[in-house]
Amino acid sequence: MKFYEQERVGLFIDGANLYATARALGFDIDYKRLLELFKGECRLIRAFYYTALVEDQEYSPIRPLIDWLDYNGYTMVTKPTKEFTDSSGRRKLKGNMDIELAIDVLEMADNLNHIVLFSGDGDFRRLVEAVQRKGVRVTVVSTVRSQPSMVADELRRQADTFIDLLDLQEQIERELPRDHPRSRIESDYEDDEAAGFDDEDEDEDVYESGAA
Repeated sequence: MKFYEQERVGLFIDGANLYATARALGFDIDYKRLLELFKGECRLIRAFYYTALVEDQEYSPIRPLIDWLDYNGYTMVTKPTKEFTDSSGRRKLKGNMDIELAIDVLEMADNLNHIVLFSGDGDFRRLVEAVQRKGVRVTVVSTVRSQPSMVADELRRQADTFIDLLDLQEQIERELPRDHPRSRIESDYEDDEAAGFDDEDEDEDVYESGAA
């Protein structure tokens, strides 16, 4: 990774996108190790994590992840999902966090030297361009080693540096015994997916809540 010891760095993590990327590469992320990795490379100012929540459920399977991150060095940014009906009459839940992430990046840019964006969403290209004009370096973390690639080509080209998540695997992977079930934190996202995540609309963070 290309970091200077004294540069002020902020991490901006698109939670759903990072989970989908790690899943595509076949490993689970240890968020404690992830934070420690960057703390050891630079002057880490803040680490933001963005995710939408289904608030009308008695129990949200992603809540343990949110609570753990909140108590362990991450700044959580969440909002409730919104329900809508698609053209085929199916009820879906939408929880796009792009605006929240973009606003925080722009507000923090004047106090940072380097922004690390954990997302492959091409919609962030103009955001990256905007903060680069402020003299801030931008690193994008995603992967081109999955099928299909998880990062938009225009976003990768715009970034000052691209880090393939697979290259960080040994440093951030959750270490589990061979016979251990998948980590609780990562399986929480899988439980949420089983409850209605629609892969076809993944870029827009759309969740399906059953037939109308």
